[in-house]
Amino acid sequence: MKDFRYIPDVASLSVDGEKCIGCRMCEMVCPHGVLAVKDKKASVVDLDGCMECGACSNNCPVQAVTVTPGVGCAAYIIQTWLKGKDSGSIRSACC
Repeated sequence: MKDFRYIPDVASLSVDGEKCIGCRMCEMVCPHGVLAVKDKKASVVDLDGCMECGACSNNCPVQAVTVTPGVGCAAYIIQTWLKGKDSGSIRSACC
């Protein structure tokens, strides 16, 4: 999801290539297409699209994907979407 952006380079998402078995589970559950599997290894292809929901890490059978939900204020972003506020108010209120 290329239009979703918050603050560049703050997401805590990472993939341990040594542990990854290429099952594609992270790729399937990511709502923003942040991860992709190529040559049987997952990698982060759009770090700034990560909202740190934790779906990828919670569904990785070998714990190769890690993320600390909430570091990038994903919950606040979602709340403002639901309330219909603009994204300009997110930055000043969140961080």
